[in-house]
Amino acid sequence: MFRYLRVALVASVLVVTSIGMTAAASSPAADEHAQHINPAGAQKATAAAFAADMRALWEDHIVWTRQYIVSAATLEGDMPDIGPTAARLFANQTDIGNAIAPFYGDAAGAALTALLNDHIAIAAEAIAEAKAGDAAGLEAALDRWYANADDIASFLAAANPANWPFEAMSGHMRGHLDLTLAEAVARLTGDYAADIGAYDQVHDQILHMADMLSAGIIAQFPQRFANR
Repeated sequence: MFRYLRVALVASVLVVTSIGMTAAASSPAADEHAQHINPAGAQKATAAAFAADMRALWEDHIVWTRQYIVSAATLEGDMPDIGPTAARLFANQTDIGNAIAPFYGDAAGAALTALLNDHIAIAAEAIAEAKAGDAAGLEAALDRWYANADDIASFLAAANPANWPFEAMSGHMRGHLDLTLAEAVARLTGDYAADIGAYDQVHDQILHMADMLSAGIIAQFPQRFANR
């Protein structure tokens, strides 16, 4: 069933080649944002505040992904904001990596950021392959996108196996990709009602994943959180 859906999505994406869309893959920018997730040594956060901050980080992830899709999916070509939008999207991956660094170390935070940067860059590459009308290239990019999702799941499962088992994390990551792909295809092909519906599903799904991540950290490091 999944394979059938993916083939249908690839075919749908290729429709956009006739309207000359482009996808600019921007490099990560050094962009400063206030970090609400507690750094090591700071006053302890409550579990509820930590969970809310984790949700906010992943909501940024889907909001700026959506804005990138909207900026790329125009009949006239990319909107002028696509460069700053891509930079802000990449900055969010740094924010997410920084959020786990107080618990797993700076190297782990940087490693997660690198994996998430690949997640974004491969998605941009897939859009570029669609623009070129290269079905084989698009299929290969999607293969690497889903493999990267499993790499992210493996990384997280290794960090917190009791609370983030690979099967659960892979299910969340692949679900995120399935829904984001459906959102992008709907936008690129002008099915705006489906586009909005897919985004609503993306939003709901990412909050479940964010809650799993925050609950896992709280369970693994209970001493790092205030008991109120």
